[in-house]
Amino acid sequence: MPEFNALLDGYRRFKLGAYQAQKDRFDALVEGQAPPVMVISCCDSRVDPATVFDTVPGQMFALRNVANLVPPFEGAPGLHGASAAIEFGVLGLKVSHIVVLGHARCGGIKAALSGAQLEGGGGFVDAWMTIIGEARSRVLVERPADPQATLEHEAIKISLKNLRSFPYIAAREAEGSLKLHGALFGIEQGELEVLDEATGVFTPS
Repeated sequence: MPEFNALLDGYRRFKLGAYQAQKDRFDALVEGQAPPVMVISCCDSRVDPATVFDTVPGQMFALRNVANLVPPFEGAPGLHGASAAIEFGVLGLKVSHIVVLGHARCGGIKAALSGAQLEGGGGFVDAWMTIIGEARSRVLVERPADPQATLEHEAIKISLKNLRSFPYIAAREAEGSLKLHGALFGIEQGELEVLDEATGVFTPS
């Protein structure tokens, strides 16, 4: 169990170090949270949004899933994990910003492009990646110089579009109480690109 023990060692360092240094903040958060920002990012172990944005406890409400995707709004009953988190963030916590944070060299995007499937699974990843199915097909037809990077950027735009299919998000954005943002983190150079939705272009921040 060396891997789990390594986590316990990390916890002990945290408890004696960062927790003590931020004890006043943790005490203030005991009764509840009111983060102003929600970040939707990939569950990739290399891209922790709290690390990338250097946040403190209580500053950010995070949703992490494969390839930082947002499904379109659905009214049908079911187990909608991502949609439940979004609903709680917007209606429960009343966040004023939602950031879709993608990243370079995303395994989910790579698998979507290659059509690779996980053996022995239930097809959940394949079904999830159909969220970007049309963009994937377009990239494969157009054959850009870097198809992976192209689809990584497109996935962020699709997630922003799908966020706006949630009625309460569209309403809050229209009234100005909620703002949506897209960004992509480059692991190799540590560079953050931010989307200008008016032009559709990502530029270094």
